[in-house]
Amino acid sequence: MTPSSHPAPEPLSSGLLSEDLAPVPAAARTWTTANYAALWISMSLCIPTYMLASSLIEGGMNWWQALLTIFLGNTVVLVPMLLNGHAGARYGIPFPVFARASFGVRGANVPALLRAVIACGWFGIQTWIGGFALYQMAVLWWPALGTLPAVFPASWGLATGPALVFLLFWALNMYVVYLGVDSIKKLLVFKAFFLPVAAVALLWWAISAGHGLGPILARPSKFATSAEFWAFFFPALTGMVGFWATLSLNIPDFTRYALSQRAQVLGQALGLPTSMTLFSFVGVVVTSATFVIYGQTIWDPVVLAGKFESKLLVSVAMLAVALSTLATNIAANIVSPANDFANLSPQRISFTTGGYITGVIGLLIFPWKLIADPSGYIFTWLVGYSALLGPIGGIMIADYYLLRRRHLDVPDLYRYDGRYAYRNGINWQAMLALIIGILPNVPGFLQAVGALPAGAVWPWLADVYHYAWFVGFFLSGGLYVALMRPRLEPVPVAVAG
Repeated sequence: MTPSSHPAPEPLSSGLLSEDLAPVPAAARTWTTANYAALWISMSLCIPTYMLASSLIEGGMNWWQALLTIFLGNTVVLVPMLLNGHAGARYGIPFPVFARASFGVRGANVPALLRAVIACGWFGIQTWIGGFALYQMAVLWWPALGTLPAVFPASWGLATGPALVFLLFWALNMYVVYLGVDSIKKLLVFKAFFLPVAAVALLWWAISAGHGLGPILARPSKFATSAEFWAFFFPALTGMVGFWATLSLNIPDFTRYALSQRAQVLGQALGLPTSMTLFSFVGVVVTSATFVIYGQTIWDPVVLAGKFESKLLVSVAMLAVALSTLATNIAANIVSPANDFANLSPQRISFTTGGYITGVIGLLIFPWKLIADPSGYIFTWLVGYSALLGPIGGIMIADYYLLRRRHLDVPDLYRYDGRYAYRNGINWQAMLALIIGILPNVPGFLQAVGALPAGAVWPWLADVYHYAWFVGFFLSGGLYVALMRPRLEPVPVAVAG
């Protein structure tokens, strides 16, 4: 057969391809081990990480129980992080494209949108934290801001002053989206230098004001029995896994730039569990110190800073928190959902448009209610969304490792009529496995948010929700393999695109 007699390859589908979604060429993959370690140090050094640790203290744990729970949770979530990161490093593809292999070229919009909506929630939470920090500063100089008449319904739990400053900070975030990601680089550099210094300063203050580490760390656990401890520990562990469950899915958005597999594996393994645990230690010590100093645990560092007497000190601290939050928000909570929304219609939805969509949904999710108390933060937000992300991770990892043995036909990921077309672009076996993986966690979630009264669900079924990510991951992954194995074609030759 002469070369001219070979059939021409099918063209790529424009509806599945854009500059943002195309594979990264090998020459552009330059991220080293240090880059990935730095990425996780930067991502971990944020106010929600501090609040994660301090919320465990508020929930009843002592200092070493809280740190151990955080370390275990981040070690667990590191596993799917590395497994999903392999595809990005090998083929240079982002998360929405990787999801097409298991969910179909059209069906991939479902996991992408679920992940994107959760990122919108994180965007809202970070924006609320930054906005409330600015409010704490502003009300010192303009006390009338704290006594404005109520304009929102009481059920919203939103005072007028904090709401106004929050909306202004939200608008600033949207302006940065308009300017583009490059505009945030200087703020990221500022964050990298400021937050470690601020964390050490806060730790020093806590140890000094609390008369040394002894009284601070001597505070015992609130749990009277081991049964009470385990009842709190398992949902808390699930919440720790849930904290980075979003990134464990869309980590290919970052590993697609890896110089090698070793770079992304080693960099993440060194950066994630260590930085999360070390920065959480600051939250543990400071929160424990607030009980010694003020007679109550204050788990929100922004509220704590508002108790300092110096107006200038509070103002500098709150401005720094706001700028740091702005940098984190754009880098961590805009880039990925913007890609996910772009996957819906690559030709119509740009990065900027995807960023605006993220911002609006982040408002509508009422972020101030999600972090109003530790139980809402852990048991409603972190555990709740892990029930959605666990099944997606289980399906994608089972498909890539157990069924396809890490072989993907990259051009077909961008074709409506390729091997990942399934039925009209949707893999219904993946959809069924996803739904069944989510269902066991629904009754416990409805009870946790108050939609069902306590006792309305069988106790054993309500307890399933405490293991939401784990249940969904293994149930959906196992079911997907059982459904797909008889239908799967022979493993194709790897095509790196």
